[in-house]
Amino acid sequence: MREPGKNFEFLHNNQAPAAIERTGFTWLIAAALVTVLLWQIPAGDYILYPFTILATWFHEMGHGLAAIILGGDFRQLQIYGNGSGVAFHSGRLYLGSIGRALVAAAGPMGPPIAGAGLILASRKLQTASFCLKVLGGFLLFSVLIWVRSLFGIVAITLLGLVILGISLKAPKWMQGFAVQFLGVQACISTYHQLNYLFSSNAGSLGLSDTAQIQQQLFLPYWFWGGLMAIASLVILVQSLRIAYHSD
Repeated sequence: MREPGKNFEFLHNNQAPAAIERTGFTWLIAAALVTVLLWQIPAGDYILYPFTILATWFHEMGHGLAAIILGGDFRQLQIYGNGSGVAFHSGRLYLGSIGRALVAAAGPMGPPIAGAGLILASRKLQTASFCLKVLGGFLLFSVLIWVRSLFGIVAITLLGLVILGISLKAPKWMQGFAVQFLGVQACISTYHQLNYLFSSNAGSLGLSDTAQIQQQLFLPYWFWGGLMAIASLVILVQSLRIAYHSD
């Protein structure tokens, strides 16, 4: 039986009770561990495929939005069926070589930063619901403005519609968990691309992001890869700590 005062406080603050928060935190950590384990088996990539595509979208949008902030022009975004993607931008960037390095770094750091934002938004259920609507809407908006590959148009549109559907139809507690789960998946996606972070070559796309940073700031690509891997972990831990910190 609920105590009236506590129930009123929950509704007034629109926050999950402590018992639900602890359970949610446990499930999120379990989901992160299961995700890492699934990466180790062949079928795992298929199970996690939608989250891989979403992480790629965060990555490429990171490049594109950073280019806009630094005075460039975000031309288009392409996402492919194998989970890879590329963002095209043009124009002269502010800060010269530092600006170019920041745009390169914004790709690998896009998923953990976006993931942290989602986790923090889950602190209040109303904010979580709003965040899902914003994310779903921005996915669809990006299709109209930037996404230009056929696979990307279909996949990002579907992801946007599913996320909007959850924000409109799912119970509030499920929306809160969905935001947290997406946030954790985005943060740990950095570790699914460790080979890329510690590589100087991106295949047919040319230099990797870390190699491009090396080209602009001189320190070796593996230094920047390690720095971003550590930063991603710190961002995840700190966002979870803040989201689950007792008031």
